[in-house]
Amino acid sequence: MTTKIAILGSTGSIGTQTLQLVDRYPERFSVAALTSNTNAELLLEQIIRYKPLYAAMADEKAAQTIAHKIPESTHLLTGQQGLLEIASVPEADTLVVAVVGIAGLPIVMKGIAAGKRIALANKEALVTGGAMVTAAMAARGDRILPVDSEHSAIFQCMNGENPSAIRRLILTASGGPFHNTLIEKFSEITLARALKHPNWKMGRKITIDSATLMNKGLEVMEACWLFNMPMTKIDVIIHPESIIHSMVEYNDGAVMAQMSNPDMRLPILYALEYPAQASAYPERRPCGVKPLDLLEIGKLTFSKPDLQKFPCLGLAYQVMRMGGTAPTVLNAANEVAVEWFLREKIHFCDIPKLIEHTIFHTEIIDHPSLDDIYETDRQVREVLHGNDNWKRG
Repeated sequence: MTTKIAILGSTGSIGTQTLQLVDRYPERFSVAALTSNTNAELLLEQIIRYKPLYAAMADEKAAQTIAHKIPESTHLLTGQQGLLEIASVPEADTLVVAVVGIAGLPIVMKGIAAGKRIALANKEALVTGGAMVTAAMAARGDRILPVDSEHSAIFQCMNGENPSAIRRLILTASGGPFHNTLIEKFSEITLARALKHPNWKMGRKITIDSATLMNKGLEVMEACWLFNMPMTKIDVIIHPESIIHSMVEYNDGAVMAQMSNPDMRLPILYALEYPAQASAYPERRPCGVKPLDLLEIGKLTFSKPDLQKFPCLGLAYQVMRMGGTAPTVLNAANEVAVEWFLREKIHFCDIPKLIEHTIFHTEIIDHPSLDDIYETDRQVREVLHGNDNWKRG
């Protein structure tokens, strides 16, 4: 049976690697829809190659540059509304949600309502709307299929086990490019250095999140919702080699670890082929990942994250304790801060300061509705963009 996929964010790292798997297993996967934010040129190449029934571009001006070149067999949609329409097209049964930011939340909710399987590579949907997303999936008798390497690792290590026997989840982090940098030197960090991740090739925003360890903080929040686990049972350790992608410790002392060379094709394929029937086994097909040679690696190292150097991780735990719209505030403030750092309007060290200031100067709404989440996100961005005190330029 062929899985019909809609890839939301097809021109990004996860999207392009998903298409590599389509190329590898054309008898297993077909492309029903592709979307991009602004990369019109690459999206056009993908449309011509994969011939999807639908395509969408969030940036309407960028869409205009390729609209006349798209084959008649592909229906082009534009704007955020176009992305939402893609989430419910009847020709797709699985959504790979790899868009960046809170834009992923309405897409996920629309996809759930339309009965789609959700392979999730967007953190913000669960960070800002985790309670709603997980409740909607549970009501359907289904679950989110994690694509992030850390959550996929936990998902694999929990497979066939009793969740009540779990003592804790252990998320590993590479530590980013500044794991060994003295805190006294953080004021000298440049954009170019922050964009050089030691192990992964990712988009610019997530690469900066990895450098600040905010990425790991967001993953802690995701794990709470994905695995119905209190944050007190989720730990983070630094593991620079990125061979162990995460672990699950059980009450009897056993620790299950998922290990492989760093390659996102493994968790993507695991999610795409995870069986809908509980009695079936997950497929384990080759996906192009280099076999793991522990003798070649030699050693694996671990250390505790330094929250003085990386306060963003501590802020993530803090907002989960606060609850309500606090995670939404953190997420919005982080997106603005990273945007400004990428445009070199603030320093690297300003990122956690801006986030913390915003959290404690924004009203937090308990038990928010979806509209409350969107409005909080909008207000935080509006207030920050109107505050020139944080901008260096």
